[in-house]
Amino acid sequence: MHYLPLVRVHHTYAKSKASFLLPLFPGYVFLCGNDRDYELACQTKRVAQILHVSNQDQLRRELQHIHSVVESGRPVGLYPALRQGRRCRITSGALRGVEGVVIRRRGPCQMYIAATMLGQSAVIEVDAALLEAAD
Repeated sequence: MHYLPLVRVHHTYAKSKASFLLPLFPGYVFLCGNDRDYELACQTKRVAQILHVSNQDQLRRELQHIHSVVESGRPVGLYPALRQGRRCRITSGALRGVEGVVIRRRGPCQMYIAATMLGQSAVIEVDAALLEAAD
């Protein structure tokens, strides 16, 4: 059994709107299986790394909760990567690779980009779906 939680993201580009699905946890697919399933996954040459989980029951419960939230249709975002004060990196778009610190995560997410030599920072609004932890 495998699971890839996907969330719907809405973007506005110039005058048009787009809606698409993105992984809730970029870079992760959850596989529940035995040693043989593990071997088969590794043989595909499409798996970079497998993280072993010692408490499978806890993982199942947590994934069931995640599934319920995703299926509810409510807006879902990643909290740890976006908590206030967390250093983040923009993952795509014109600002891809830009790093800053989250100063607001409710409503439009805001982050500051420091110019330490000047003792100043620029503040921008960025779609939270485009951020990942930079640590």
